[in-house]
Amino acid sequence: MVDRLEVLLERFSVTAQVFHAGALCGINTLEAEPGVGQLHLIQRGPLEVFHGNTSLRIEAPSLLLYPRALTHRFVSDEARGADMTCANVRFEGGAQNPISAALPDVVCLPLESLHGAQDVLPLLFEEAFTQRCGRTALVNRLFEVVMIQVLRQLMETGEVKGGMLAGLSHPRLRNAIVAMHEAPAKEWTLEELARVAGMSRSVFATQFREALGTTPGQYLQGWRVGLAQQALRHGKPLKVVASDVGYGSEAALSRAFKAHSGVSPREWQRQAATA
Repeated sequence: MVDRLEVLLERFSVTAQVFHAGALCGINTLEAEPGVGQLHLIQRGPLEVFHGNTSLRIEAPSLLLYPRALTHRFVSDEARGADMTCANVRFEGGAQNPISAALPDVVCLPLESLHGAQDVLPLLFEEAFTQRCGRTALVNRLFEVVMIQVLRQLMETGEVKGGMLAGLSHPRLRNAIVAMHEAPAKEWTLEELARVAGMSRSVFATQFREALGTTPGQYLQGWRVGLAQQALRHGKPLKVVASDVGYGSEAALSRAFKAHSGVSPREWQRQAATA
């Protein structure tokens, strides 16, 4: 089976930085910070969480993920509070990160349902709630492990409906998606992608659009533009970037870039520099 996460995480990293460990009592509001999501691990509740016009009541130990900036408010008992540890989560590229963009606004999972985390969570809580040498670095890495386990579970269970993660959950479409991820510069045709997926051309095209909400060609263009944005952010020359992501010239990349993002690569660079 192809590794659906490896290429994604190699190209678009996810990092975590713990900022709270212990009891959270009464009413606490966490304001949205541009480009920053949050991952909360609730060891003991109860806890009520409000975001936008909706709320969640958490009774059992649970995981709460906000992949993108979203103001939310915790309400717990003023005396006993809720035991939890929290980390800021940063997806490389911010809003343009394909992993972040593919996730729902909020993910809430019981900790007992998170496959593979039973060995990680006890160590994470133990380290988070004590003051030991290297505590922060270790807890940050453990949060990143949990983040990978969440992504794996969402794909394996097919809990995300629509978008890239839904496509990566599909037993056949995922082969074509990973092929595009691994070789973005290749001149993929619909026939080749259908063959990689083990499907007929028409069935592949139909099921791809139904699962991801876009055509294979549009998806490939978006993936290439995302890689181009990442490379430009790291200071690569536009001519080199164009070749790396499958466009024969700067002009061809600029046309695709503007069609996908609404601005030229140089305009995007200026905007990114002042963001």
